[in-house]
Amino acid sequence: MKCVQAVERDGRISAALVEVPAPVPAPGEVLVKVHTSGVNRADLSQIAGRYPPPPGESSILGLEVSGRIVGTDEPVCALLGGGGHAELVAVPAGQIMPAPPSLDLAKAAGIPEAFLTAYVNLIVEAQLRAGQRVLIHAGASGVGLAAIQVAKRVGATVAATTRTPGKRAALIEAGADLAIVSGDMGFGVLVEQAWGPDMVDVVLDPVGASALPGDLGLLAVGGRVVVISTMGGAKTELDLSLLMRKRARVIGSMLRSRSRQEKAGLVWRFRAELLDAFETGDLHVTVDTIVTASRASEAFQRLKENLNVGKVLIGWNVE
Repeated sequence: MKCVQAVERDGRISAALVEVPAPVPAPGEVLVKVHTSGVNRADLSQIAGRYPPPPGESSILGLEVSGRIVGTDEPVCALLGGGGHAELVAVPAGQIMPAPPSLDLAKAAGIPEAFLTAYVNLIVEAQLRAGQRVLIHAGASGVGLAAIQVAKRVGATVAATTRTPGKRAALIEAGADLAIVSGDMGFGVLVEQAWGPDMVDVVLDPVGASALPGDLGLLAVGGRVVVISTMGGAKTELDLSLLMRKRARVIGSMLRSRSRQEKAGLVWRFRAELLDAFETGDLHVTVDTIVTASRASEAFQRLKENLNVGKVLIGWNVE
């Protein structure tokens, strides 16, 4: 079978299709013929050598796919520890979801990583509830747009940030009550102008070091910050006295490194609580770009340059 291999040199990502042995499903795994695979920042980190796959997972890039189960032709989407950017992938049975019937199969590839990340970190980790206020950074990313929708689905009031003025409309379309272009004034000032001080219950933060002090300053008493990436750096100073006064929590979270058993439980919960929302239209996948596998370099580079609004996908059904 063919898979994508990629390297980065001088800020440019070069990808090629190479022939590798097809995966052989182990007990408890299902073989899926990939229709479309989703591109994520974890792919960029793996290409750069900073994010190796967990032990026992495929070293091939790719953390989410849509496709059809070999032998039954059932349309599915799946969360992966690796192996998605390929023609075939062996998937743990517990990490497979039926593709929503009303959704194009290509779009279904944008569900597993983005929406599971949003669900796990907002609902499971931060315990976001109806009537609370949430701040979502990098709101125009695949995860960001998914998180806006998930938060609105549970009845929260949502603020979302972007650094790019042209992306603000996408935040509003996804349901954000407050769409912020964080510039010279900083996101904290703009949130306080709209909502007042100490009014944020939950922050979903993929930025990390450069945003965390501002996150803490906005929190209400008992507020929670969930850090899911470090795009703005991994080390920062934190005012611990403020953390204590607000009785706040800073939660570190990562989806890929969780055990298959834990992922299966989270997928089961997501299926039970949210998957039908794609049928009702309460949730939808925002697709930025679909490129064919032979042009995977363009997909990775688009994400690296932060040009996307929503999901960047790789199509395997046509070349």
